[in-house]
Amino acid sequence: MSITAADKARVMKEFATKEGDTGSPEVQVAILTSRINTLTEHFKTHKKDNHGRRGLLKMVAQRRKLLDYLKGKEEARYQELIKKLGIRR
Repeated sequence: MSITAADKARVMKEFATKEGDTGSPEVQVAILTSRINTLTEHFKTHKKDNHGRRGLLKMVAQRRKLLDYLKGKEEARYQELIKKLGIRR
């Protein structure tokens, strides 16, 4: 249900603001989005997995907090990120 190390490395490389960047809000949101998308597909077949659903809701809340932080710091980076990831505001 989690993303592979190769997928995570690809996402980090794509959204990094500089070389070796793993902690910027952009990278964190992109990794969470990838994990959320994977879990969403999982729940299409496993409708009664309520323990996993709780983890999904926690990830969505964490992503929302990071996006709110980024929006408060720099609106342009926020707009670019949500456009690139294709997520709603």
